[in-house]
Amino acid sequence: MQKKHSPLFTTRVRDALPILHPSEKRLAELVLNFPGELASYSATELARLANVSNATVTRFVRKVGYTNFEEARQHVRDNKQAGASLFRVAPGTPGTKDFIATHVFQAQSDIEQTFHLITEQEIDALARQIIAARRVWLLGTRRSATFAQYLGLQMFQVIPEISVIPSGSETLGEAVSAITSKDCVIAFGLRRSVSGFPQAMEQVVKTGARIAYIHDTNALPELSFTWRFMCETASPGPLFNHAAVLTLCHIIATRVIELSGASGRRRMSMIEAIHNALDEV
Repeated sequence: MQKKHSPLFTTRVRDALPILHPSEKRLAELVLNFPGELASYSATELARLANVSNATVTRFVRKVGYTNFEEARQHVRDNKQAGASLFRVAPGTPGTKDFIATHVFQAQSDIEQTFHLITEQEIDALARQIIAARRVWLLGTRRSATFAQYLGLQMFQVIPEISVIPSGSETLGEAVSAITSKDCVIAFGLRRSVSGFPQAMEQVVKTGARIAYIHDTNALPELSFTWRFMCETASPGPLFNHAAVLTLCHIIATRVIELSGASGRRRMSMIEAIHNALDEV
């Protein structure tokens, strides 16, 4: 049976609002505005910020459902690590000096750290497998679906047998059921995927297909994939930076086009001819 996820810290606080005293509600308002900051403060510091007593903080965390303040703080850290943007928003004046340079520098650092661990041999092996496969499946949910669609669209220029899943109203189960051992799967496991994603990946592994798994911290270490590509997504702001993920997609698609040879060029020529005839682009 699938383990039920623990409610977010903010959900617990909102659910407890009707039973909170006025001073506790003042504290609740503070942590609901910037819940991620709870992980940075001690109980005394939080009490001072909300202008309440330490005893109020103790009563508050118990009413919200925690044994003590440290348990509540650890839960906030877990929520932050899982990727909820709300928990990554910090108080203060937005648009601080040099914020563009700060984000660009972090993106460059993420790309460098990512590709320090990825070899040309791995990319080549994946590209050749993509070309040789009966069908290529790009799998991603939520924000990961964006990268699956992008990579699928780029490779479709030379590889016609490509499917991005799940599509439309299709379930993960329906999508995975069509994968065979002759196929190649590129799965994106970026934070935050749907709750059934790990179970879906277990089923993908059972198909015997060759699998490239692109992820950040969502590593699924218990599963055996043909290739693993860990992408750094650190960011100075509330949103994860996916510059390294996009760069990896670009490199994979480019290498597939290069290695597709004459067959790929014929398909690209046919596409351009039809574009011309339709006056489409």
